[in-house]
Amino acid sequence: MILPFGPSLFLRRFAPPERPCQRYLSRFRTPLTTAFFLLLPIFGAPDQSRDGAERRFAAGCYAAVVSERVVVFGATSAIALEIARAYAARGARLFLVARNAEKLAEVVAEFGPVCLGSVAADLADTRQSDDLVQRALAALGQLDVAVVAQGYLGDQLASERDVAEARRIVDTNLMSVVALVIPLANHFEARRAGKLVVLGSVAGERGRPRNYTYGAAKGALRIYLQGVRARLGACGVGVHLVKLGPVDTPMTVDHRKNLLFARPPGVANAIVRAVDAGRGEPYVPWFWWWIMAVVRAVPDALFRRIGALQNR
Repeated sequence: MILPFGPSLFLRRFAPPERPCQRYLSRFRTPLTTAFFLLLPIFGAPDQSRDGAERRFAAGCYAAVVSERVVVFGATSAIALEIARAYAARGARLFLVARNAEKLAEVVAEFGPVCLGSVAADLADTRQSDDLVQRALAALGQLDVAVVAQGYLGDQLASERDVAEARRIVDTNLMSVVALVIPLANHFEARRAGKLVVLGSVAGERGRPRNYTYGAAKGALRIYLQGVRARLGACGVGVHLVKLGPVDTPMTVDHRKNLLFARPPGVANAIVRAVDAGRGEPYVPWFWWWIMAVVRAVPDALFRRIGALQNR
């Protein structure tokens, strides 16, 4: 027997009357929610900034008013060069470091008086890393942004048979970066300001047969920089590991291109925007956040059966 009274009847009877606007909006509540989740990928990955809107606003104002002092390591690589151009376009002063002296001279000539100094050096030689940072400080006075962009994809098959190739991949993508991060982090910590930007890769998210030696170095770099970010966060220093998807550069010249490959100018602009926004580990292009979320979630037994992810 159903009684003509109860909690639900009581709530309906004594609850305040629903306003007309509430009745109107309730008709669209489900469609609006659906539209939100459908449009979310179009407008980008979730904001990973830990500092909020105030930090992003302050960073934008700072960039607009103060001439930033930026050092770029690996400056002649396609992405790093575009990053340098992006900062120069908004009035930054540059110090450039690269291995190839001829290409570096061309880049310095392009920037003209915007470039306050440059050094041709092999960044794999970690004995000179601290000296390179000191030379950048001497030329610029202090650092606002440091971009560490060197990398070496290497030969995966060779690294499986030759420890020298495996060591070269790991040393270039991990140890040469760490050797620069140490003096840069110490400078930013003492200054209690600055932005440390390191180019990483989505390859560091999960091991694949195609590039797991390279991916292992990038994955280790991610863990290292997470610790640096935790250490420097209280000082107001930004530590940014950019997780790059495939980019059409000389490093990937032998790779078959598809729609997922991005172009260096767009990638560089996205990196600068992400750094200004204070994102600790931005994916560039943004849609790799969604791709890698799925890749990370796939169980290992299934992952090893997906042919597209197991190609050599």
